[in-house]
Amino acid sequence: MRNTPLGLVSMVGAATLATGLAAQEFGTDADGEYAALLWQVMQESRLTGDGALYGHPYEGIDPHGALLETFYTEATVGGHTGTLVVKRNYGPAEVTVDDVIGDPAGHLAAVTVMFRREEGYDPDNQNWFWVKYLPDGTLDQNPAGMKLAGRVAKGADQGCIACHSAQDDYVFTTDADLAMMK
Repeated sequence: MRNTPLGLVSMVGAATLATGLAAQEFGTDADGEYAALLWQVMQESRLTGDGALYGHPYEGIDPHGALLETFYTEATVGGHTGTLVVKRNYGPAEVTVDDVIGDPAGHLAAVTVMFRREEGYDPDNQNWFWVKYLPDGTLDQNPAGMKLAGRVAKGADQGCIACHSAQDDYVFTTDADLAMMK
């Protein structure tokens, strides 16, 4: 298991826009539509929503949450099959493992997802599609009102891509070869 860096900056703040990042890099209507399809696939796979499967929560860090559950699988969205990493983010800061096990839905703060899209989607970042959902499946937004879906904060010095690019495979929670999942 890899160690995650401490002191991460919270998820894509208004400073992202100040970096000169074009609004079209993420949060587009197409990103939102794709994220909706992905949420539906995750519900059908029992990774989200009513009847979701649960694992054992582990200690998390900012920006993801006090406790986390992470699931690794593959999924098919729009005819493309790719690696899917689903992270359930629980809070508040003082939440305990027993609290989450006893009432997971009551402590779920967000669901953050990486899905490896088709070749050419974003070759600079291993074709990962990033999304942050609220517990009900709606898309979260940054302080500037941009939907957190797509190439989130591409080219910025903080946010999903900036943080995860510190790892060769963009995944902090395992050293497993996720490309072998196919």
